[in-house]
Amino acid sequence: MTLSPGVGAWPDAGDDRACDSDASVVERSWETPDVFAVLFDRYADDIHRYVARRLGVDAADDLMAETFVIAFQRRRRYDLTQAQARPWLYGIATNLVGRHRRVEARRLRALSRAASFAADGGNAEGEPMEDRVAERDSAERAARVLAGALAGLPARHRDVLLLAAWGGLDYAETARSLGIPVGTVRSRLHRARAQLRRSIGTQDALPAAAPHKEHDHG
Repeated sequence: MTLSPGVGAWPDAGDDRACDSDASVVERSWETPDVFAVLFDRYADDIHRYVARRLGVDAADDLMAETFVIAFQRRRRYDLTQAQARPWLYGIATNLVGRHRRVEARRLRALSRAASFAADGGNAEGEPMEDRVAERDSAERAARVLAGALAGLPARHRDVLLLAAWGGLDYAETARSLGIPVGTVRSRLHRARAQLRRSIGTQDALPAAAPHKEHDHG
C-alpha cells in the first residue's frame, strides 16, 4: 500500500466522511476497508507536519505513509470508546520517530549550528531593512539555541514536549498516544520545560504547549 498526502492513494470513501466520528470510521472500515481513507484525509497533513519538524521532510514522506499503513493494519484493535483517533495516530508516528533517535538528535544538533534554521524575518512593506535583519538574526539565534536544547533532552521527555507543542495534544491525549499515565505526562513535560529553561535561559524561546483542558486531572 502506498500513501502520500494529497495524492488520493485511497479510493473515495463517500460523502458522509465529514460527519462521522473517527471511531465510527474505524469500525466501519472493519467491513469496508476503503472507508479508512477518511482518517487519512483528516490527519495525513498533521502527521506529516509533525514528523517533518522532527526528522525532516524526506523522512516525513515515508513515516507518514507508514503511520497510516500500521494504523490500517491495527484498526480492529482500536478502542472504539475513543471518538477521536488523532492521539492514536500521533502515538504510532512517535513510535516510528523513536526508531530514528540518532537521526533526530543529529538533525537538531545540525540545526542548532545552521543559520538556515530560522523563522522568516518577514517582508513587511515599509519596515526598515535594518529592523528586518535584526529580527531575522534574533529569530535565527533563538531557533539555534532551541534546537540544541531539544537535542539535549532525554528522548522520553522530548516526545512528551513535542506531542504537546507540535502535535497540539493535551495531557490526556499525550498519555493515550504514549500509553503512559497522565501523571507521567505532567512530570515529563515539567522536567522537559525546566531543562529547556536552564539551557535557553528564557521562557519566550520555549515551544508553546497546547492548552490543557480542566478535566485532564486524572
